[in-house]
Amino acid sequence: MKRNVGTVDRLIRAFVVAPVAIVWAGLAGWTGVWAIVALVVAGIMLVTAAVGFCPLYALLGIDTTGRRRAVHA
Repeated sequence: MKRNVGTVDRLIRAFVVAPVAIVWAGLAGWTGVWAIVALVVAGIMLVTAAVGFCPLYALLGIDTTGRRRAVHA
């Protein structure tokens, strides 16, 4: 797996999106459907931030690492 999540993207996932999702889960009551969805989103954001790879980005061809991709003719 090549990294496709850049440093700024990783920081936003770990320190903005995941905490907001956790707070949302708490406000939703921790055991409701929306709370579970929020906790799953928070988990996904933390894991993708930790490993630097996002499967959805790979499917869509997105790379936020700042590297230039070689174009094959």
